Amino acid sequence: MKRVAIITSSDTGYRGEREDLSGPAIREIVEKNGYEVVSEDVLPDDRKMLSERMAEIADSGTAELILTTGGTGFSPRDITPEATEDIIDRRVPGIPEAMRAYSMTITKRAMLSRSTAGIRKKTLIINLPGSPKAVKESLEYIIDALGHGIEIMTGEAGNCAR
Repeated sequence: MKRVAIITSSDTGYRGEREDLSGPAIREIVEKNGYEVVSEDVLPDDRKMLSERMAEIADSGTAELILTTGGTGFSPRDITPEATEDIIDRRVPGIPEAMRAYSMTITKRAMLSRSTAGIRKKTLIINLPGSPKAVKESLEYIIDALGHGIEIMTGEAGNCAR
């Protein structure tokens, strides 16, 4: 069973002023798809705290997948992509490109997403949007392909050839 860590980036959620609905939406989708949720964090929109938590999870081998939600827009406090870029070893541009392309069929505002994805050691990190609706649409669109990518990354599968 593949392990996933969920990180919600939200100042108001961190302060307890707003209920996190996106983290639970992620949990529901990944568990339905056979993943084990090993950690859930609600952190402020703080670049250092976010990058340190992601690095800690990846470096300890706690999870093969980290899914973040929030902090991917245009607000000055939206820094999740930068926190992710700070700690990844390799970029995986196809995942956020696919999410944006699919989301563009639903709303043109999808072009405003700054989501990124990358690999640190043997952990795939993907930034999802902040709204529960957008999380559901994006994650359900990519979830089937993630398993194979994780198997390649961890060495469970040899290559992508069929």
